[in-house]
Amino acid sequence: MRGAAALALVIVAATAHAEDRRVPVDPNEPPWNAIAKVQSNIGEHCSGVLIAPAVVVTAAHCLYNPRTRAVLQPVSLHVLFGYQRAQYRWHRQVARITVGAGFDGTIGRPQLGDWARLELAEAVPVTPLPLFDGGAGSGMAVALAGYNQDRAQLLMADLACHVRHVATLSGGASFIAHDCAATRGTSGAPLLTKRDGGWAVIAINIAASRAENLALSARFEQ
Repeated sequence: MRGAAALALVIVAATAHAEDRRVPVDPNEPPWNAIAKVQSNIGEHCSGVLIAPAVVVTAAHCLYNPRTRAVLQPVSLHVLFGYQRAQYRWHRQVARITVGAGFDGTIGRPQLGDWARLELAEAVPVTPLPLFDGGAGSGMAVALAGYNQDRAQLLMADLACHVRHVATLSGGASFIAHDCAATRGTSGAPLLTKRDGGWAVIAINIAASRAENLALSARFEQ
């Protein structure tokens, strides 16, 4: 399923109200210690996930400055690990930003390029989360953890949600509609699944509310 028809199906499927099953999790314990709060000098915040010792993936729209119509410079970003109630365990600056091909911050709809790799100035001493090497399908058990706008001081997770529909895109990417409970602030948060007794990253959230939840799976390692 491709193109506009596929995207329309995903958005319609994602509009079902998600039950609020969110619970606080410990940001200093694995796997949650690999989830970061990404803050900018313009006052915005999102979530992100560590996929390599010095690489965080987040949503590209979190880094877009509507005033300048450009992606923020690395110096404007602060990546915080172990964040809870205005305290954090590690603060990392960003050395380089790479956004998904074709990302356009003026477009309000979901897009294939809405992801960004943040190359950190220094590695973080926690275990990164691996990228899931399988495919997502309807009914698949997943979890979503991030820094929701309504509970911004805590890392909140919905541990009992499922994939609703998947729309396949070009280049091996896909939009994944899911019923995890979330609000603004969880853009860039990892959609997780259990693998070999641990957790793996299926996708990152790019549209979140209690009524609409959409994640993007892409080749973030490129």
